[in-house]
Amino acid sequence: MRSDQKIVLKGTKSAKDYPIALRRITYVDAETNRRFTFLTNNMTPPALTIARLYKCRWQVEVFFKWIKQHLRIKAFYGTSQNAVKTQVWIAIAVYVLVAIVKKELKLERSLYEILQILSVALFEKTSIFQALASPNSPNEDNPSRNQLALFDL
Repeated sequence: MRSDQKIVLKGTKSAKDYPIALRRITYVDAETNRRFTFLTNNMTPPALTIARLYKCRWQVEVFFKWIKQHLRIKAFYGTSQNAVKTQVWIAIAVYVLVAIVKKELKLERSLYEILQILSVALFEKTSIFQALASPNSPNEDNPSRNQLALFDL
């Protein structure tokens, strides 16, 4: 913990918009040696608790950023709290299932690659094992493996 100060905003607009005293906590992360400054209106908890809460909150932010980027939650289909929660839980379930598939099949591909393959293979008559097989597998030698023969030649 570097500092724990009680401050009042002095800018003309900020002092007018928020005249109440704030708490400024400066924290240096021991792992990364990075300095963080937090502003809060909560004067009760210890400064270290607030720093840890912000660190946990940041992990949640990073997790949801990953979900939005990789699990295709570009927009929410409903506006109610229940609709948003349902969509997020579905995305988390997809992530967990894909992680399980990756572990069980001992795949070296990234979760993102697996999701891309599954989204394309969804409408093909290909087994999951074939779709997720490495590109160097013997099944790739025959490019027409899904093509039915019209004539016996």
